[in-house]
Amino acid sequence: MNFFNKITLQTPESVELEFTLAGIGNRAQALMVDYILLGGAIAVVIFTESMLFAQFTPRLQKWYLAIALLITFGIFVGYFIFFESLWQGQTPGKRYAKIRVIRDDGRPAGLSQATLRALLRPIDDVLSIGFLMIVFNKQEKRLGDLLAGTVVIQEERPSSDQKLIFSDQSESFAAQLLEVSNLSLLLPDDFASIREFLQRRQQIQSEARQNLSRQLARQLKSILELETIPFKSDAETFIESVFLAYQQQTQRRRSHG
Repeated sequence: MNFFNKITLQTPESVELEFTLAGIGNRAQALMVDYILLGGAIAVVIFTESMLFAQFTPRLQKWYLAIALLITFGIFVGYFIFFESLWQGQTPGKRYAKIRVIRDDGRPAGLSQATLRALLRPIDDVLSIGFLMIVFNKQEKRLGDLLAGTVVIQEERPSSDQKLIFSDQSESFAAQLLEVSNLSLLLPDDFASIREFLQRRQQIQSEARQNLSRQLARQLKSILELETIPFKSDAETFIESVFLAYQQQTQRRRSHG
């Protein structure tokens, strides 16, 4: 018996991918962890604000209180915006519960989605509106998810068959790409899309996989401003090469940073 609902999302390349929804239990667990961390941070801020409050005149105290409330709200909202945009749809709580926010088309959640979800979270929390919507919505969406166009899914557990395997050609081509292309043009979202394809390509039907790999290769060639692919290869080998080259460039920057 499967206690979790499945959802099928269609990517911009018209490829259908199946995910397992997070479930109310996992989301509650993630939120509990986040609120413990967030509560600790806000408690420190409130304590500091209360120490300063007495130093102001009654007239200024009203203004100070308003500013203090805005700061507290900013920390509450900023926590979710910061982590969900930086960690591609995860907060410390979601990472602990092994769940993630993605867009309705299967791509990683970005800054705009994280912002909308965070701003609407207080409304979802009032009178357990978010809880009720998750329970009764087939896609388990709260108000923030509906307006942001997102869905919360279970993070796939890594297994041996999900490890990325690259051809010898792609590894040698990656070195060439580092010489002839500007990989800094690739955004984190682009890299996440490449990784998603490489992780899921075995699950995609042959014809759809070929079409998707060709479309993705064309997009990458355009992003990297390449007139032609600098070596003769099929679309998937080129995608693998871009992935490896981007990884190598990132590692070099970290080692020199």
